[in-house]
Formats: sequence, structure tokens, C-alpha cells
Amino acid sequence: MKVLSLLATFSLLLYGAYAQNITITSPDKNVVVNLHTDSLGFLFYNISLSGVTYLEDSPLGLSAKHGDFRSGLKITDSSISSVKDEFEMTRIKANKVIYEANVASISIKNAESIPMNIEFSVGNNDIAFRYLFPKSGETGSTRIFSESSGFRFPYKTTSFMCPQSDAMIGWKRTKPSYEEEYTPDGKLNRKSEFNHGFTFPCLFHLPDGGWALISETGVDSRFCASHLSNNINGTFFVEYPMATENNGNGTPEPAFALPGKTPWRTITIGKDLKPIVEGTITWALAEPQYETAHKYEYGKGTWSWILWQDNSINYEDQIKYIDLSSEMGFKYVLIDNWWDTNIGHDKIEKLVEYARTKNIDVFLWYASSGYWNDIVQGPINMMDRPIIRKQQMRWMQKIGVKGIKVDFFAGDKQETMRLYEDILSDADDHGLMVIFHGCTLPRGWERMYPNYVGSEAVLASENMIFSQDFCDKEGFTTTLHPFIRNAVGSMEYGGCFLNRHMSRDNKSGNTRRTSDVFQLSTCILFQNVIQNFAIAPNNLKEASPISIDFLKEIPTEWDETRFIEGYPGKYVVLARRYNNKWYLAATNGEKIDRTITIDVTSIFSDYTPTLICEDKDDNVVCSTPKLKKGKLTVTIRGEHAIILK
Repeated sequence: MKVLSLLATFSLLLYGAYAQNITITSPDKNVVVNLHTDSLGFLFYNISLSGVTYLEDSPLGLSAKHGDFRSGLKITDSSISSVKDEFEMTRIKANKVIYEANVASISIKNAESIPMNIEFSVGNNDIAFRYLFPKSGETGSTRIFSESSGFRFPYKTTSFMCPQSDAMIGWKRTKPSYEEEYTPDGKLNRKSEFNHGFTFPCLFHLPDGGWALISETGVDSRFCASHLSNNINGTFFVEYPMATENNGNGTPEPAFALPGKTPWRTITIGKDLKPIVEGTITWALAEPQYETAHKYEYGKGTWSWILWQDNSINYEDQIKYIDLSSEMGFKYVLIDNWWDTNIGHDKIEKLVEYARTKNIDVFLWYASSGYWNDIVQGPINMMDRPIIRKQQMRWMQKIGVKGIKVDFFAGDKQETMRLYEDILSDADDHGLMVIFHGCTLPRGWERMYPNYVGSEAVLASENMIFSQDFCDKEGFTTTLHPFIRNAVGSMEYGGCFLNRHMSRDNKSGNTRRTSDVFQLSTCILFQNVIQNFAIAPNNLKEASPISIDFLKEIPTEWDETRFIEGYPGKYVVLARRYNNKWYLAATNGEKIDRTITIDVTSIFSDYTPTLICEDKDDNVVCSTPKLKKGKLTVTIRGEHAIILK
């Protein structure tokens, strides 16, 4: 960040031997963060927006190998500065990020006079903090045993959270993988279904109508990924991974050299959901880890596995999907698990060569490892072994493969974060983009790693194949993600089905409940620069030409995102812009009709949009909408959507 000036709005007041108070305000003065110690040297902070309390007194501190920083703390020095950072991105919800904040740097000593620093970055809707440790004496490294960082919300706040799973359960013992179900408007004191707390990000709805989203950013190989604990006497705490993750391998306690620092804990607040849906704090505070010598291209792709499943991973079916991508004008095809045995390296080379004649590039699937789960789908035992990993990547670079999808990770320990970073770094050396599946939440990785292009980390589209219950809940889950999961990171969901039935023949299997335009709307609602859609060759003849043309046209990169209105799990109205073209989706996730009025004057100011919807017989139709003073009033049927473009 570029430091602009010192501020005079920083106060440090002493209340006796240890009690101290610090106030930090946002650039627009509306957000106020108060830090204070009590007489025992415990450190707390609280947050308000326009005079309304969003976080009550919440604890700070941690316990480390080289010192205890939970009590007996004393502030020894402090400073504050105004910062402004501007940069361009190509893989998130906006192509330009402007971040302004007041950053406080607070020097602290514990009861043994061992130093620690805390940084608080306070923007107009975003608050973030982290701990920094200087080198002290001869001690050159430390372990962090636990963190006291907490979040205490006002009484009657409700939550939208996904539980942290038990480790080593589920499909082939691959959990946790951020694929549990959200509870809407859950009580603040409810316990996680697995009693391990909740995965980031966590959304909270305050009793006065305000909203808060908690997450973290800047996690790399030097720390673990964290989550929230259960509510303990009114407070949620930052909690580190379970010892049983990674099949018990590795410590849940992160360690780093001194000087060192923790990731940023982020809190985005707003009177409505706009700052959360549009916010970019995740990337504003992340630091690029390396530059790339490659130019990566993004776009749409197809993958046979999502509908045709394992049996489709053969040479002939992959030819069909390469042809499908070509017919659609897409950029990629993803060849999923089992290709190493069902197709083989030699025939993969032929497929890549054939794809190139069709102007299609290839992504290949790999398992992340083999020793921390029971996965048998190949290739396994390659991505976690540096020598073999680099051999595979050299081969892929030689034959022209453009990316990999790496699946079935083991949890959130530091050693897993190191594996993510190692895969990304080695892949970039060989010009390969990386998608992660069965994985953790990305935490600023779009800015940190130039070849990172998306993560699953959500109960994604494949569950429509596996469960009719998920098909029945699709409307609910779809209208959650713009507010929570996809608000903080790219989401490789793999959706947009045009088959009514979840099968190759489109006659058997689970039944999709949502409309075709609802499916198309997810191309707008879900952000990821590589979008592998769940379409199939039969859709070219069976689906509406309007739907096919829309998929040919829709971009995957966005210059701007605007939240119009909505409520998590019920409905969402969201617009995204690429160059001078806007796409607006109004998606009803409930099973009842919803009438809304959308003001489109600020979006479609230069041209009259086209409306895509369904008639009473569910035929996809296009028309020119009837606007009244720049507003469109429309009734959207349950599990349907409209699109303006």
C-alpha cells in the first residue's frame, strides 16, 4: 500500500497502569473501531457504523511458542496513516480495485516484555487486522498454538454459515472440503452440525438490518487456513485446523520464521448487502507472490464428466466434447478423472493435437495425493511429489495442455497450504493454469498467484447428479452464493444444465426443478474466469436456440459488479459488466412467485436491453421489456429467472 499522510484522527488515552484506549475511523468517518485494554491487560475491539454497533467488545491476542499474548498486554507505541492502493485484476468481480483505508500500527508488549504488533486497516465498509512478530533476541522462529481473535455480535443477530465437517469422512474419506449445507438465518448460539465450528466466509444479519461478512485473506505456505469456532459465551473465535485432518499428518499449529505475521482477518459491514456483494477487501490486502512470464487466457469450457460421468472418460467421448466446445465457440475442454488409465498419455497427446485443430485447449484432472484419503481415481500420487509433479508438468507443457484441475485435498493445515502454493508455483513455471476441487476456500489467491483460476469449495453442481434433494434445493443454494462464498473468491461451480434430467440420455436420473433461464442466470451470478458448463452435445438440438446463443455470448471476465437487491437463499438481482455490455440476472430461488421493480437507468443508460425469460409454457423467449421511467416491474415465477442484456 502507498502511504499518503499521517492522520490526526488517532487517539491514545491512558486509564491507569494498563487500561488503554485507541480509536480508528474510516476515511469517510462512518466506521469507528475502538481498541482498549482492561486492568488485566486483555485487549478488546468493537466496531460501529454510523453509530450502530456491529461488533461488541471482542477479544484479540494469541498464544505462541515464544510468548503468551492473551493477557498482561501493554500498548507501547502507535501510529496511523492514510493509505490508497489501486491495481487492476482480470480474475475477480471487478477489473479495477481502489482501496482506501486508515491503517493503525500498534506496538504491544506482553507481561514478559516480548513484542508483538497489531495492524488494523479500516476502510469505509471493511475492517481487517493481523498480528506481526518482530525478531526478539535469539529466537528465530515460532509456533502459534491458538488465537483469541473473536467476534461478538449484538443479541438477536442471525447467521448464514456452513459447518466445518469432521475430518476423514465422506466420499473416500476426503473431507473437510467446504461442501456442507448452509443454514439460513440461524440462531447466533446454534452449534455447528459437526461441533467443529464454521467455514469461512460467515455472513451475519444484525437485528437493525445491517450485515457483516467475516473471512480471511493472504493465506500462503507460511500459515494454516482458519475457520470460526462455535459460539462460546456469545463470541466466535478464530480456530485452527483439526489434528485429524490430512490423515493425521502435520501439525494443526502454524509455524513461521521471525519476523513473521498472520493472515488478515476481514470484516465487511454494511447497512445493506451491497458492500458485501461488491466488496474487494479479499484482494486489496493480499500480496502478489510471484510474477509470471506467461499470458493466460480465460474463457468457457465443457466437461463430459458432469453429466456422462466416469464412463465418458474415453477417447471417443472426449472427441465429442471437443467438438461441442468448438461448436459453441468455447475455449476449453476439461478431461476429468481416470484419463491416465482409460485414455493413456499417448492418446491424450492425440486428443490435445485434435483439439488444437478445433481451436480448443485442454485441462487435465489430477488427484492431489494418495496418502491422506482413499481415492483411486487417477492420476494419483503425483501432485504431492515434487519430482513426479514436475515431470508431468513438463510433459503437459510439451504437448500443449493449458491447465490442470487438482482434486481431493486433505484439510486446512499449513502443510496443505504449502502444497497448494507448490502446485501453483510449479504449474506457472510450465505455463499451466490451476483449478482446485475438493478443496479449501481461496483466500486472496487471484492476486497472489497469477495462474490461479478458481476453486470449488462449495456444494457444487455435481450434487445434482448425486441427489434429488440437491436438485430440489438448487434455487435456495444458488441464491446464497453471491452473498457468501462467491463474494470472497472465484467459485468453480460447473453448473448451467440444459438437460432436464441428470443423465446422458436426458430421460433418467434426478430431475432439475429450475427453469432454463434460471440456469442461464448462474452464468452471471457465479464468477469464475474459467467456466466449465454442464451442457452436453444433445443440447445443441434439444435446447432453445436462445439459450445456446446466450452461452456462446456470455463472457467469463467482468469489469464491474453491481448488486441491485436480494436476500440470501431467497432471490438475487445482480448485474455485471464486460467492456460496455451489461448482463443483469434476477433470479428467484423460492418456490413462490416474486414481483420486483428493477431500476435499470444507471445500467442500461446507453441502449435498450433485451429481456430473456420464459413464457407460460416455459419456452425461452426474447423481447424488448416495457420500461416505465427506466424501471421494469416483473413477476418471476418460483425457481425461474429473467435476464436483461
